[in-house]
Parts: sequence; structure tokens; C-alpha cells
Amino acid sequence: MSANTIRIAIDCMGGDIGLPVTIPAAVQFAQSNPDTRFLLAGDPVAIEAHLREQGCLGKDWYEILPASEVVLMDDSVEVALRRKKNSSMRVAVQAVKDGRADACISAGNTGAWMAISRYILKTLDGIDRPAIATSIPNQKGGATTVLDLGANVDCTAEHLLQFAIMGSALASTVDQQLRPTIGLLNIGQEVIKGNEVVKHAAELLRGSGLNFYGNVEGDDICKGTVNVIVCDGFVGNVVLKSIEGVAKMVGTMMRAEFKRNLFTLVSGLLAKPVLNRLRDRVDNRRYNGAALLGLRGIVIKSHGSADAYAFGYALRRAREAVQNGLLDGTTRAIDELRLSLQEAAKTSANISNDLSDPVP
Repeated sequence: MSANTIRIAIDCMGGDIGLPVTIPAAVQFAQSNPDTRFLLAGDPVAIEAHLREQGCLGKDWYEILPASEVVLMDDSVEVALRRKKNSSMRVAVQAVKDGRADACISAGNTGAWMAISRYILKTLDGIDRPAIATSIPNQKGGATTVLDLGANVDCTAEHLLQFAIMGSALASTVDQQLRPTIGLLNIGQEVIKGNEVVKHAAELLRGSGLNFYGNVEGDDICKGTVNVIVCDGFVGNVVLKSIEGVAKMVGTMMRAEFKRNLFTLVSGLLAKPVLNRLRDRVDNRRYNGAALLGLRGIVIKSHGSADAYAFGYALRRAREAVQNGLLDGTTRAIDELRLSLQEAAKTSANISNDLSDPVP
């Protein structure tokens, strides 16, 4: 195996569909990316059966990691962590911990995936809680990175600052954005808006050394006003599901309108090339693959209902994270900010001491 080979461990059993999605996606990705090797975690018999269907049994681009248990979509975190210690999820994460894989990915139960990853890999120094980050397409033709998307429902201002650090590292390494701009999601752009946590977070961000734009509102996500938008997991998850719901609704309504009568049907046929390009731009499958940031390893979460096409994009996300050094970039960003804050604290203390000295 080449030193430049990228190794990705896959929880093959996880998700709403499981093997009929994960194996075809891995096969297609391996064919397009010969420098990528997969560690397939799950039931060996079932995995081999699906590889045989794809005509890939016995190929050298994969290795099977046996796992006797599967974490179901409705399993509690306790069940996943304490009762299913040989699950395909856990085996995939352990491969990263042991250095056998550079990244791992699952389409399974989000809470369980986060808990198992955090338990096995631990968090980076300076990070209290990992966060889920993903890219949402915007009208500028790019994408806005948003975090947290559901891992942390209740957050402090310090947590939001940590999310901003990790989001900035993700945007600069994987998305190649120079000094990405950071926005804090709020109910208005004015400094006086928001609850006390958000106001305090804004103060921390202004003094952090990050490229902080200021408060942003919900529509700024799709406008592409900033590169990264930070919020707590409760708000982020609602935002994500709302955007996905609106996109599906608009698509359904457009199809219904074009089928209304013969004239609209002909109009739809004439507009088909434009509509196809629009569909591709807003297709959420092309943005599948959320990074679990703040862990001592690269962990990617695929949408549970992803098809093979969408799962392939999540695999691409994992590969890009490894190629571009996401883990090193995040670690470096945290260390740099810690030093910056320490220097700021020293300066503040010196000024305070000077002011308290008696006048001669």
C-alpha cells in the first residue's frame, strides 16, 4: 500500500438503507479514486454478498472489519455505547483510533455516532464539545458552512466561540477559503439583539482574532453573506431541516405546475435544461457529509436516508478532509487562538497593574 493511500473506514450497516447504499457507493468511489482504500465494518457474509453483486469480491481496494452488532436508528446512546460494543459503528471509529484508518463515516444514528466517536477518540485540547458542521448551497454559487447542527442543544458563549474556531478551520482547510468570515446567527444584525449567551459570544468573537463579520440572520445562510455561520445545535438543526423542507416543497410544486395542462407541459420541456442545472445546484445530495469537529480524528456523518449518489459525496468529503489536513488545521487553529487569548489577557493585566500603581 502506497504511503499516499487514503484509508476510510465505513460503517456499512448504518443508515435507513445500509448495505445497498454503502457498498455500491464505495465500489464506485474506489473505481474513480484508486488512491483510496476502504475498511468495511459490518457483517462479513452480508458485505461479501453485496460485493459479489457488484463484481468486486476479492479486489484489493478494501478490507472487511467484522462486526457482529448493528446500532439501529432508534437505539439510545446508552444501548449503542454500553450494550453493543462490537457494532459496525464502534469498529469503524476504533479503526481511526488504532491508526488503521485516516477517517471514518456512518449514515447511522447521529446521537450514537457522536457519542461513540467522542468516547473512543476524545476531544481536542481546548474543545469542550464536538460540533456537527455541513455546507449549505448559497446563491453565490458556493456554500455556507453552518455549525452546530444538532450535537449540542444548550450552549454557552464559550462553546459558540469554539464552534467558530472549528468552523473556520474547516472552511480554510477543506474549502480552501483564506481567512473565512464568521457570522453569529441572531434575530437581527444589531449588537443589542439576541439573548445573553449570543451577546456574550459576540464579545468573545470580536476579541478572538478570527475574521468575525458580526451578527447575521437566517436569510444570510442562503445569501452567502459569510463563509461560516455559528449557532447552537437546537437552532442549527431547525434551520437545516427547514431549508431541506423548503427545497423539497419548491421542487414538488414546480413539477405540479408544469403538469397542469398541455401549455405548461410544453413550457416545462423547453425549460428542462435550465431546470436540470437549477436542480443540480440545489441538490442537497451533493452537500451530503457533515464533519464532527473537535475530535482527535476525522469523523463524517452522512444523512441517514442518503442514496448511493449522496453517500458518494460524503465519501468525497471524508477524502478531502484527510487530503487537506483538517485535523491538523483544527488543532493548529485552536492552539493559535489559545496563545492569542493568553497574550490578550497578559496585556490586559499589565494595563490594569499600570493603572493601579500610585502616581509618584
